[in-house]
Amino acid sequence: MPIIVNLDVMLAKRKMRLNTLAELVDITPQNLSVLKTGKAKAIRFDTLEKICKVLECQPGDILAFDASSQQD
Repeated sequence: MPIIVNLDVMLAKRKMRLNTLAELVDITPQNLSVLKTGKAKAIRFDTLEKICKVLECQPGDILAFDASSQQD
């Protein structure tokens, strides 16, 4: 998948655990883990907004596009 999820990087930079972020964003740790591992097929904008607010970052800090991994 050409979308890379860098949530683990942002969590490490903020010295925050996944469970703490899940609680602050009001999402289950399991759903957040699916996003973190890059297995999620979608993310709601309001969820992305909450994550960015808590982590004090931009969506581009969490999500990246890698054209080299795109399948034709």
